[in-house]
Amino acid sequence: QLHLIESGGGSVQPGGSLTLSCAASGRPFNSYSVAWFRQAPGKEREFVAGIAANSGLTDYADSVKGRFTISRDNTKNTVALQMSGLKPEDMAVYYCAAGALLIWVPNYPHWGQGTQVTVAS
Repeated sequence: QLHLIESGGGSVQPGGSLTLSCAASGRPFNSYSVAWFRQAPGKEREFVAGIAANSGLTDYADSVKGRFTISRDNTKNTVALQMSGLKPEDMAVYYCAAGALLIWVPNYPHWGQGTQVTVAS
């Protein structure tokens, strides 16, 4: 069983930066594609960014392109999401997910518990 734990959430002012981390244990992480999703109150869970298992290909939602960067370190079994230029609309609970394929829908078999990102003055 693959276990995922997110960290790095917090509260920042608009325009600020945060880096989220997803740490994996239980299975070799390098064979999984990993995605970050977010869910704001009253809204559906949405894809934010993802990184493929083998190719390292990355993909981003249009709303975060140019502001967020996803990366992975397979030696440390971690995936990071660097977020800059944060906006109030980025405020949500951010989830790390892992699966065989990099997909935009939240149909991943493995999920972390989520970490809160608050963007407010």
